[in-house]
Parts: sequence; structure tokens; C-alpha cells
Amino acid sequence: MAVHRALNAHGREPGSLDGKLLTAEHPEFDDARRAWNLSVDQRPAAIATTTSAEDVITAVDLAKELGLRVAAQGTGHGAAALGALEDTMLVKTDRMRAVHVDPGSRVVRVEAGVTWAGAVWAAGSHGLALLAGSAPDVGVVGYTLGGGLSWLGRKYGLACNSVEAIELVSAEGRLVRADRESEPDLFWALRGGGGSFGVVTAIELQALPITELYAGALWWPIAQGDEVLHCWRELAERGLPDELTTIGRYLRLPELPEIPEPLRGRAFVVVEAFHLGDPAEADDLLAPLRALEPENDTIDSVAPQSLAELSLDPDHPVPAVGDGFMFSGLPPEAIDRLQHVAGDGVASPLLSIEIRQLDGELARVEAGHGVLSSIDARYALYAVGIAPTPDAGQTVRRYLDHLRDEMAPWAATSMYLNFADTRRDPAALWSEHGYRRLCQIKRRFDPDDLIRSNHPVSAARV
Repeated sequence: MAVHRALNAHGREPGSLDGKLLTAEHPEFDDARRAWNLSVDQRPAAIATTTSAEDVITAVDLAKELGLRVAAQGTGHGAAALGALEDTMLVKTDRMRAVHVDPGSRVVRVEAGVTWAGAVWAAGSHGLALLAGSAPDVGVVGYTLGGGLSWLGRKYGLACNSVEAIELVSAEGRLVRADRESEPDLFWALRGGGGSFGVVTAIELQALPITELYAGALWWPIAQGDEVLHCWRELAERGLPDELTTIGRYLRLPELPEIPEPLRGRAFVVVEAFHLGDPAEADDLLAPLRALEPENDTIDSVAPQSLAELSLDPDHPVPAVGDGFMFSGLPPEAIDRLQHVAGDGVASPLLSIEIRQLDGELARVEAGHGVLSSIDARYALYAVGIAPTPDAGQTVRRYLDHLRDEMAPWAATSMYLNFADTRRDPAALWSEHGYRRLCQIKRRFDPDDLIRSNHPVSAARV
């Protein structure tokens, strides 16, 4: 009601955007405030639904008039770490869905509301691939600002370092283009520094001339988890070529109609593999795993557009609680501990625990990269459970804490931004020098800390 009165006092109408400006009195407010993660109860002071960069400029200017801060949101996958929003205008960009592919330069331009499903199909229609994530309905912008850990990352690095340019509305209400020649400091900060520097309206990505990969998953009943994960770890530690990425995973599938009937209600240990190159080479490397006689083997030649379907990530909003951890190494004792915490016979509330193999190009610092040039860890773990009620959410959180404590002996000091569903010390997300420079850039572009993000960069001196 206070925001509604302030709008009237400023002579503003809720329809002053081409999109909509919604306050709590509006019948669409409750639908608009929902994040993709339905367990997050977002209650902003106002919501601006935008359809263009001009709408975003109007929303930012209006937020300043009303004394509100601004938080941009495309899908809301990372909403859990955002915090309370009672002093904030949520600027929803999900209606900004234009995609343009330039086959000659291999540059794909996407607006802020585009998800990976739209981007990869548009690129694939021109014989191109992007460094997309595992979930088709994750937003391209949020994923990329946080780094972007693709199945192709061991060969091509983080998605943020494939960015050619980013357009955003600054805290001043200006439309700014950042690339290597224009605003190079801002361009550096946006590539892995998160969403603290403005409201991104569009992003341009360098695509790759890839039309086929050898990818899929090997499935075993969870009772074989111990031998399978030990075999997978030995394979990963052997020094695989950068063209091959593997993931070890515990997966407990619920009794839901959208789950394929042979998998529904069952628990598995799974190894996923993604190979750029000769399938025979991958077959040789994966032979020790296949010798364990998987119940199902889906590894085959596929188009890059199909990769988003391989991990069975939901393509619609769900109530979930998850978090990530990073490991500096993964000795046999770590696999034993994981088996003890989450393996066969354990009453775990976690739907999925996956450990992604890193290294390769993900570990290499290259000139010209952004603030997140590489990942200083060898493995990344992400775990998630379904939380249809607050009590269920608390149960999952306690188990995540238990998992973190049990695996602590092998924890890395760094953390990958997009896997951090809880607030983390900036020292874990960026190097000390990198974070200091991020803060300097934040002070230049947003000295009053108008723009919020789920992992904020401070405008204060550090």
C-alpha cells in the first residue's frame, strides 16, 4: 500500500511501463513474485515486468524515485540467496525473449529473458553450439554472469569467457554496452562477477561450430554405488583428455508421472559422459565402467541441443532446496564417505547428488578473461532435494549441512558462484585482488548500492 500511495504522489500510474508495474494490491502480484524455485517466498515492495531495455530504464528510474533498490530476475533459479526484498523493486526480464544468430561471425545475441532451451535451438539451427548448462529453462544471462559451467567446459572453459558483449541499464538509468573496447572494466566484472553492476538487457555469446557429440549416461541400481563411484573416480583421476567430461551421481527419482516408468520411484548410481571427438576413443576410456554391466546405457551420438535433456532436470518450476560444494581432490576415502552419507540403504531426502569433474580448460587462467578466469577446484558437487512444505525444506537443509560436514576434509577454499544457493564469503567466490577490483567497479557504476544480486559485490571500500 505504501508503494501504491507513493506512485500516486509521484503522479505515476502502474501502467506507465509497456510491461506492468505491480504492487501487492494488484491481482497479478502473487503470480509475478514467484521465482522458479517455488520454495522461495519472494515479497518485493513492487514488481516491474519489462518487455524492452526502455522498460528497464523506466523501472530503474522509478525505483530511485520511490527510494527502492533494484533486483533483476529472469527465471529465479538463484533466488534462494537473494534475501528479503521488502525495500526492493523486482525487475522481471522474462518477457524479453528475442534471439538473433549471426552465422558468419558465430555470435548469438539473446535478450535477458531467454532460457537455454531457446538459445541452443536457435544456435543449433545454424550448426552452432553454445556453452549451455544442464537445465533447459535456466536463464542465459544469470548463468553466464555467474560463470557458466557447461558440459563442454573442460575443453572450452567457462561460458562467461565466451561473452562478446553485454548490454545493461546502469544505476544511473543509462543503457551501457560493455565489451573489450567499450567499458572494458565493466566487461571484465560482468564475466563471472554476478549481477551487482546493473540490469542486463542483452548478451552476445561466441558460438562453436559443433553439430554432434557422443554423450549420455550409464545407469546402475544404487546397490552398486560403491564399486561404480570408485571406478568412476579412478577414471577421472587418470587424466582424461579435455574432450571428455564425466559426472558421478546418486539419483533418487520420485513417484511422479513425468518420470519415465522404468525409472520412476527408484534409486540409481549414474555416470554421465560428454565427449567431443571420436566415439571409439570415449568407448575405450569408458570400458572399465561398462564392464560393471550398467542396467541402461544411453551414450550415443547426439546433437548439442539434446544435452539439456540428459540430466533429467525439471523443465518447470519446482519447490527445491539445494547447495553446492567444491573439492580440491577426491581420494578413495571421500567416495567411501559419500557412500556412507548418501548410498544404498541411507534414508536421504536428497533427490540428486552429483559430482562434476573439472580441470582442463576450466583450470587455466587465460589473458583476456573476466574476473572468473578459472575454477580453483578439481570437482564440484551439487545436491538438491524436493521441498513441497517448509518442514520438508528444513529436513533437506539439515541433510545438506550433514553432507557438507562429512565431506569437509576434501573441501576447496573456493566456491563456484552458480552452485552457491546460500550466501558465501566473497573470499570464496573470487580472489582477493579480483574482489577488490570488483568493489572499485561497483563504486564507479553504483556508488549508492542501488542494484542488488544474490551474491553481492560491496560498494563500500574494502
